[in-house]
Formats: sequence, C-alpha cells, structure tokens
Amino acid sequence: MKMKNLKTTVMILSMVGLFSFKQTDEKLVSKKSQVDIFSHTDAEDIKAVNYASTATLSKENGEVVVSVPMQSFEFEKALMQKHFNSKDFLNTKTFPKAKFKGKITNLKDINFSKDGVYNATVSGDMTIKETTNPVTEKAVISVKGGLITVDTKLKIVLADYKIAFEKGKPSKNIAKTIEVTFKIEY
Repeated sequence: MKMKNLKTTVMILSMVGLFSFKQTDEKLVSKKSQVDIFSHTDAEDIKAVNYASTATLSKENGEVVVSVPMQSFEFEKALMQKHFNSKDFLNTKTFPKAKFKGKITNLKDINFSKDGVYNATVSGDMTIKETTNPVTEKAVISVKGGLITVDTKLKIVLADYKIAFEKGKPSKNIAKTIEVTFKIEY
C-alpha cells in the first residue's frame, strides 16, 4: 500500500514540475542570429560576422536581451581578428561579451500572431567593455508562418565605449563610427 502512495506522489510531483517549467509562448529565444560589423575608411573596409549571439524577446512586455560573444566575430583577414581581440582594441579576454538590454517601445503596433512586417522602436542600454550607453533604434519585425525575425542596424561611436585611436595605423584604418547590423530569428 505504501509503494502505491509513493508512486502516486512521484507521478503528481513530476506533472507539477513539467507544468511549472514549461517555456511559455510569450518569451521567445533566438534560434538563429547574425551580427555584422562594418567599418569604412579611405584606407580599407573592415567586415566581420558573428553567428553565436543569443537573444530573448518577450511578446508580453517587449523586453529584448541580446548577448554577443565578442571572440566569435569572424574577419576576412586573421590579422584583423587578432587586432580586434587584442588588449589595445576590445580586449575580449577581459570583456568577453557585449550586451543589449531594452524594450520595444511601440509594442501595441506589433502583432506576433499575424503574418506581416511591423516597424518597431527599440530602446535600451548597450554595454561594450563595461561601458554602457543608451540606444534607441528602429527595427523591422517580420512574422511569417510563426517565424519571427528582427532586423536592425545601428551606428556605434567607438569613443563612446572607450575605444579610440589617436595615432598610428588604426587611427586611419578604423572608422570612428561603425555600423552594427542585427538579424535575429525566433
């Protein structure tokens, strides 16, 4: 008789556990992401891509979090990647991630359950190398067959994140303002 009660108790606790930890449909986790950086100067163009970022999006309150592992950027030239990760530039061993945490400010204009293309405004804080600055940018949210994609492009002034070169080759080869493009699929 005691064994039957134990089995029933275990079964009930298991069911409660399953329902308690079920991921809700309101919070989305990215399935695929791409972050591109682009720097243009008269001396050269510098491009890099990162496929290792993670992101979450709450359909209920519009909260967005994007975490970018800095050492995962891939450059056309190995030397560019070495400089990017170095102590003199982004020091990615000490500061391994960049992070954006914010909110869709016009959430009422987005219908995540209806196919379409929606214009959004995202506002929050970008942190790079332990320096945080407010960011507000336009984004395009596409909904198609249950797949949600967020696209945005922003300009980052390197000096705002304490990344600056006053002399030498980097001061001529790296733009003072770079473009960062996010494409995140949920």
